[in-house]
Amino acid sequence: MSAEIYWLVLTALMTALFWIPYILNQIAVRGLVAALGNPSPDAPPLSAWAQRAAAAHKNAAENLVVFAPLALSIQLLGTGDTMTAAACAIYFFARLTHFVVYTAGIPVVRTLAFAAGFGAQVALGLRALGVM
Repeated sequence: MSAEIYWLVLTALMTALFWIPYILNQIAVRGLVAALGNPSPDAPPLSAWAQRAAAAHKNAAENLVVFAPLALSIQLLGTGDTMTAAACAIYFFARLTHFVVYTAGIPVVRTLAFAAGFGAQVALGLRALGVM
């Protein structure tokens, strides 16, 4: 397995697990039965950190839609090397950092983590296009 695919799979699995913290908060705030049912307009709101975790999860899923095709393109084109492997690893850790600091409510680090992930995506895209 190439490094790019390895990091893509880890990123996909990580993104798939990001729902757990805010669902646990939903169970704690609303109860298990209400959490299993359809959301109600009069349901108590989630904790502020859980609302941020849900937003961070949504952002991670939106960015996975960009990262996955780029990593797969590198694999299909056979243009993977240490730079693309590093870009994929950076993307993974940037997204993990983004989720943690977004959930914690740390704004500047959140933006820097997002920018690092975006930079990794740009690097992969440029390599796939043969520019880098």
